[in-house]
Amino acid sequence: MKQREEGAGLILLVEDNRGIAEMVGEYLERRGYSLDYASDGTTGLRLATQNSYDVIVLDLMLPGMDGLEVCRRLRNEAKCSTPVLMLTARDTLDDKLVGLDAGADDYLVKPFEIRELEARVRALIRRDRRQVSAEVLRVGDLVLDTATLRLQRGGKELQVSPIGLKLLTILMRESPRVVSRRDIEREVWGDLLPDSDTLRSHLYNLRKIIDKPFDKPLLHTIHSAGYRLADLDEDVPGARSA
Repeated sequence: MKQREEGAGLILLVEDNRGIAEMVGEYLERRGYSLDYASDGTTGLRLATQNSYDVIVLDLMLPGMDGLEVCRRLRNEAKCSTPVLMLTARDTLDDKLVGLDAGADDYLVKPFEIRELEARVRALIRRDRRQVSAEVLRVGDLVLDTATLRLQRGGKELQVSPIGLKLLTILMRESPRVVSRRDIEREVWGDLLPDSDTLRSHLYNLRKIIDKPFDKPLLHTIHSAGYRLADLDEDVPGARSA
């Protein structure tokens, strides 16, 4: 199994357009990155689950298995937390949100400037390496292993969406601090501007999984301020569930 390199990084490029793949590969290798390459989704998924990469650059439209399905399987079945940069020719907000909901960490619309692709890859690597030391997060009896994406509450295994895991990671790292809606949206969706119901819907679904089956709520809405994940028995003032 290939291990991540602490230099520029080890990248998996999954792209069926030979011209784009050669351009990206040659440029990143000149910049000091090492690359593996797959031209279809099935091969890309196999490589992504067998090896350890710093970033996966994943085209949306692929033969065999499209990029959305590859990303979903990586997150939901393989429990792979490797950052994913999605390449797409679709430039609508809904298409981008679908990719992020499937578990992508960032997106880039074709045709793209190669220097922007490298900048996004570099940012994902920096962010991922900063988070390595905080692999296990705990709030009350809720435990999230960010390396394996394993979530438990009271010893019970819980299954949440990729966006739900991102929301939990943000709120658990900041607990018991209140995190504003704007800060959450910026970290999860970047420069996209989802409508006001998008975050609310994801938090509602998350609350059904991590709170509703249990006696004590942990996810609280602080009206006009944001959201907080906290155990009220720890005497956190001002929290109110909704």
